[in-house]
This record gives sequence, C-alpha cells and structure tokens, in this order.
Amino acid sequence: MRTVLAAAAVLAMTLAPARASDTVILFAAGSLKAALGEVAAGFTKETGNPVSTEFAPSGLLRQRIEAGEPAQVFASANMAHPKKLADAGKAGEVVLFARNRLCAIVQPGLKASTDTLLDVMLDDAVRVGTSTPKADPSGDYAFALFDKAEGLKPGAGETLKAKALQLTGGPDSAPAPEGRNQYGWVMSENRADLFLTYCTNALLAQKDTPGLRIVQIPEPLAVGADYGLTVLSGAPAPAEALAGYILSPKGQAVLEGYGFAPAAQ
Repeated sequence: MRTVLAAAAVLAMTLAPARASDTVILFAAGSLKAALGEVAAGFTKETGNPVSTEFAPSGLLRQRIEAGEPAQVFASANMAHPKKLADAGKAGEVVLFARNRLCAIVQPGLKASTDTLLDVMLDDAVRVGTSTPKADPSGDYAFALFDKAEGLKPGAGETLKAKALQLTGGPDSAPAPEGRNQYGWVMSENRADLFLTYCTNALLAQKDTPGLRIVQIPEPLAVGADYGLTVLSGAPAPAEALAGYILSPKGQAVLEGYGFAPAAQ
C-alpha cells in the first residue's frame, strides 16, 4: 500500500498547472474548520486559487454530495463516508490524511478523572452529551466507546447509549451562535454535564468557554478517529492540487498545530 506521503508526491507530480481563476470547492468535517481553513488560506496564497469551504458533519456532507452538490474535495472525519462515494464511482482513491481521538469535556463542578470517567458517565444524575451517530462520525466514535464499556461492565454500553443526549451534528441540531464554538456553547448552555467529542474540539471548546475541563479517555475505552480525503470524480487540476497540499508537509504541519496526529504516524 502506498504511504500517505508517497500518495502526496504522486499527486504533486501529476498535476497540471493551476489557473488562478479556478475556485476549488472543499467540503470538510466541522472538526476541521479551523485547521483546514488555515490550510486553504495557505494554498490560495501559494497558488492564487481561491477555496470555497463548506464545513459540516461528514455524513450530512456525503449526503449532499450524493444529491448532486458540486463538491470537488471531500475531507471526512472517517474513512467510511468518502469510501462510500468512491465505491459508487463518485470519487477517487481515499487517503488517510489525519488522526484524532476522543476526549471528554466536563463542567467545572463535575468531579471526573480518567480513572473515574466510566463510573461518572454511568451515574444516573450525569447528563452525557454526544454528537449524532451516522450523521456525524464523532457520534459514531462515542457509541464505539460505549461498546468498549460493555466489555468492561456488562450492561454499561446499552445504559450509555440509552442515556446519551445527541446534541450536535444532526440535521436538526441547534447551531451555535456566530463566532461560538459548537461544543463550548452547548456546555455553556448547560445542556450536558459531560460531552464526548474529538480532543481537537475539546481544546477549542475550552478556549470558547473558560472553566471547562478536558478529561482524557482511559486506554481500555480509547477510540481513535481516522480522517479520509478524496477528490471527487471529474474535479479539475486545482482540486487535485489542494488535496496534495493538505497531504504535503506544510498542510500536515498546520493540522498537527491544531492537535491532529500526522497521517504518517
């Protein structure tokens, strides 16, 4: 199998010269908004090609692409959504371009640590928030964590799935006000006592809402997130160039700066 960096090199060598008038249309997971927003700006500065960005839950973006919206590059918070497009002939090869993991955001008054996290989540008085499975991979990863909990404590997985409040990432989820981080806002509105989301989102939520604490997931419950990148079928050369830039050392350095693990690890 080709490595991620080898794939980037192949893209770079096969690109036709980009025209400055070509706008690249990037659809990307909401958790990538800050990082890929910066990557897109760097790409435009270097190539002259503007990038139109759309950030939303990956599953909803995939549905929009399937419905005919004109995306050219798709950066998903999992490998499954772009692979489904590739299997249907709507996209090319799917490449792993970043890794993430789950963390817990907790309210200031909630006593929780890595060692006690599972017991805290199982407490009937503690409201556990997640994103929406199927629409947003973050929700799928949270439910995968619940499945791991089942192996540690019989009944824990089903209990957590039943009590989980799916507060973000769905088609009807309330959006945060302009300028607010979605997860920081949800917690500031006291809609959950503990929220499972990507560690990168947790850092942004903490900046948005000082006082929130980040608790690392214990190893037996840990869930990693592989992010997949693809170029949609028929996309022009500048779209290939943007994909190559995301995979390049410059793009990877930006992602790492926002807390994502490099794809090559």
